[in-house]
Amino acid sequence: MVPVGLITTLVLLVGCTTTPPSNVDNICAIFREKDDWYAEAKESRARWGIPVTVMMAIMHQESRFVATAKPPRKKIFGFIPGPRPSDSYGYSQALESTWTLYQRSSGNYGADRDDFSDAIDFIGWYGDQSHRINSIARDDAYRLYLAYHEGHGGFKRRTYESKDWLIAVARKVERRANSYNTQLRECAPSLEDEGWFNWF
Repeated sequence: MVPVGLITTLVLLVGCTTTPPSNVDNICAIFREKDDWYAEAKESRARWGIPVTVMMAIMHQESRFVATAKPPRKKIFGFIPGPRPSDSYGYSQALESTWTLYQRSSGNYGADRDDFSDAIDFIGWYGDQSHRINSIARDDAYRLYLAYHEGHGGFKRRTYESKDWLIAVARKVERRANSYNTQLRECAPSLEDEGWFNWF
């Protein structure tokens, strides 16, 4: 017979697991379902100056809002699961080394890659770094994503120019940011407790 205490623990663990939003294509639906995320995204926007819609579009591309996302394993001989291509993890798919740099730079030493608040702040921080290092406009989702993927040095060397697939993905992120922006303009008043503010 399974002990009652063990069953209770398992139930609590399952209950604590963060599931992705039901409709990841609509930012209003996301923020209504995950009622803390809007405030946390706005905090990152206020801290780093990157629009909420741009940060959310990047997160959508990287993990589709799956807290424990990891890159797929490479296949050996086409069917045997092999190693993962990197140690990227979480909502932002940040590498462990870059995450450590973020913790030190931002002072957010307790940050976790599978915590939405920390992950959205990381994306905002990285966008701010891209703006400072490569002079990318803070609302330029296309170039911010290229720098996010290639790194600041890679963006400066224009390594993305030989990667047509990456340019296509960055354009997709740009379109999603624009779509999110249109959606958020419609629902922002209902999300705000004290009226609408131009956070996006």
